[in-house]
Amino acid sequence: MLAVILLAAGRSSRMGSPKALLRDAEDRTFVARIVRTLAAAGYPEVTVVTGQTHDAVRAALEEDNPPSRVRLARNLDPDRGQLSSIWTGMDDAVRPGVSALMLALVDAPFFTAETVAAVVATYQATGAPIVRPARDATHGHPVIFDRSLFEALRQADPTVGAKAVVRAHAARIVDVAVNDDGAFTDIDTPDDYARVVRIAGSGTNRT
Repeated sequence: MLAVILLAAGRSSRMGSPKALLRDAEDRTFVARIVRTLAAAGYPEVTVVTGQTHDAVRAALEEDNPPSRVRLARNLDPDRGQLSSIWTGMDDAVRPGVSALMLALVDAPFFTAETVAAVVATYQATGAPIVRPARDATHGHPVIFDRSLFEALRQADPTVGAKAVVRAHAARIVDVAVNDDGAFTDIDTPDDYARVVRIAGSGTNRT
């Protein structure tokens, strides 16, 4: 069983407004878009980790009414860093029988259901501790962490985040080659947003 966690608790300081509530070219919020993508890939239950915009994220999901069961887990102090949101998501989503977690970021809302399927299939075939999309030397999202790393994630330094766990297990990571621009596109600034949404609206994203 795979736990699916979507991180949407950040302050979005460089963007100037919450990324979870930004809208794509179809006028769907980023948080709702990702939940729908995960549902299309066969994952109808998603834990969305929220922060100060908890109520607004809830309202956005209720407005969209995605075909999924969405569990909201509020990080009461997201300023502790992204790792604290991973912990919050794990507290909600990791239950007996969960063999791995898939981590998605609201900063990267344009990955496709096909990319999710490819990453999951590779994890199921290899049982690798970390599986992620890759293109050349670029690594993307979503990322799968095997249960064997859950304690390492719990014990990681919050000032470094999950990157410390990734680096410690770099030799055993399995990268999945995908031709999906959205898997490698992070949106951090208004310029990023304007450029990427314009491209997505033109239908040039590849899978």
